[in-house]
Amino acid sequence: MLRHKGKTRTFKHNLRLAALLSFIAGLVNITGVLELKVLTTNVTGHFAFFAEELILKHYSLAMNFLLLIIAFLLGSFCSNFITEYYLKKGKTSAHKYPMFIEISLLFVIGVSGSLMIKNGLSETVLAGILLFSMGVQNSLVTQISNSTVRTTHLTGLFTDLGIELSQLFFYKRKEQRQKLTQSIELRLAIIICFFIGCVIGGFLYSVLSLGILILASVFLAIALLYDVLLIKYYQLHRNRR
Repeated sequence: MLRHKGKTRTFKHNLRLAALLSFIAGLVNITGVLELKVLTTNVTGHFAFFAEELILKHYSLAMNFLLLIIAFLLGSFCSNFITEYYLKKGKTSAHKYPMFIEISLLFVIGVSGSLMIKNGLSETVLAGILLFSMGVQNSLVTQISNSTVRTTHLTGLFTDLGIELSQLFFYKRKEQRQKLTQSIELRLAIIICFFIGCVIGGFLYSVLSLGILILASVFLAIALLYDVLLIKYYQLHRNRR
């Protein structure tokens, strides 16, 4: 799911990756909205809020939204920088490093985020950390899937889905329809799993609060561990030949 790149990567790899990470994004998104009153998986709305506060001359609030935007950008930058760095060193599992960063951030906020707020840490800082982690995730999944999968926001997905649904009326050749069908299936999987993550997170919030993020980090850790162990297995298998 995570280790395959280029020609070895299949539609099923992308589908599994999309389903898992869009579900995680849904959990993080609803947690941010309910606990921090901030969208924590995309920055589109934050540009509008930034402009609004700027116009109203609420410069400190405007700066908060600007910092949230920058946090997502930094997450994306760091994720790809780390991946490229380890790829240059010949590491076949370079993806595990940014994934570990995301897991760690979500786990720490899930465990102690409420205590941090009680001790005076700004909710904007916590929201920024979540946006950073989602920048890490979105960059990672984009890089692994060769820009086929993005999991943290849906606007572009709905645009692409609308385009591809309309193309079904015009593209009749078997290979064209197969490619379109797979792409539609992938986009629907992302949308549905994101929605499921939001709904499940919403129901669990009254019980777990920020602890929902612990659940998200556990799912990611299991996926990462499975991938790492599988790589080790194949390496041992090759060495025995």
